[in-house]
Amino acid sequence: MSLFSIMTHVATLISAPTAPAVTAAMVDAAARHLGATGRATLAEGIATDVFVTIEPGSEKQVGEDLRARLAAPIDVVVQKLADRAKGLLVADMDSTMIGQECIDELAAELGLKDHIAAITERAMRGEIAFEPALRERVALLAGLAANIVDKVIAERIHLTPGAVELVRTMRANGAYTALVSGGFTVFTGPVSRMIGFHEHRSNLLLEEAGRLTGAVAEPILGQDAKRAALLELAAAKKVPMELTLAIGDGANDLAMIRESGLGVAYHAKPLVAAEAHARIDHADLTALLYAQGYRRAEFVYE
Repeated sequence: MSLFSIMTHVATLISAPTAPAVTAAMVDAAARHLGATGRATLAEGIATDVFVTIEPGSEKQVGEDLRARLAAPIDVVVQKLADRAKGLLVADMDSTMIGQECIDELAAELGLKDHIAAITERAMRGEIAFEPALRERVALLAGLAANIVDKVIAERIHLTPGAVELVRTMRANGAYTALVSGGFTVFTGPVSRMIGFHEHRSNLLLEEAGRLTGAVAEPILGQDAKRAALLELAAAKKVPMELTLAIGDGANDLAMIRESGLGVAYHAKPLVAAEAHARIDHADLTALLYAQGYRRAEFVYE
């Protein structure tokens, strides 16, 4: 019987690829703490698996305890070994797959970025409801030329490091990928194509005579719709829920994060980080490939 056949879980230690921090001494310390002997290097200095047997349901606590004990700039993802390779990815866009909040960048064209960004921040922290906050912010964009979106995408929107590798590697291994955003189709369309998602879902900004009307089409795609999209896609693609992966940073991502097999808070607001199954605070989006057991040599870039 192999060592791995008796291990139930895997703890993956991951650091930012630009600042490798997963040392041999750290892996040894993690293995001792967890009572494990099996390990596998996924990327030297960046990601290592430690195989362990723990009580089901303790994954989050074990990961948080290990993170605190190691006291290093690393992320720890603990999950069932049998379920780690996912068949469905549902991802947020703003501040997750891209580094910006699109509505804030539109507001910058009107000199309103600080005002609208403050509302965005409160909504993402869960301090105010998402839907009315979106209506309020969109109303302030009334009269803005609709074609300004092309300029904003070209000059202000930047893909998050690891986004392309995450989506294209999962696709190459048979997973279905969907960008599901509380943002707008004028952004999710181009962004989904740049990254390589199968599909995108988001809200529709209304326009008339080439200018934004200050309204968004109803019903608004918010937290409940994101969860519904996860469930719908899992059923349609025949992916068991334990093999689904959801990632986001804001309060409107919480429902899909809770429902998924592995819900990940990515550089997220405190409320989201506290409730997600795992959190990525230091690494880029390739962390989610390492969490699934992919080695860096297996990444697909185009």
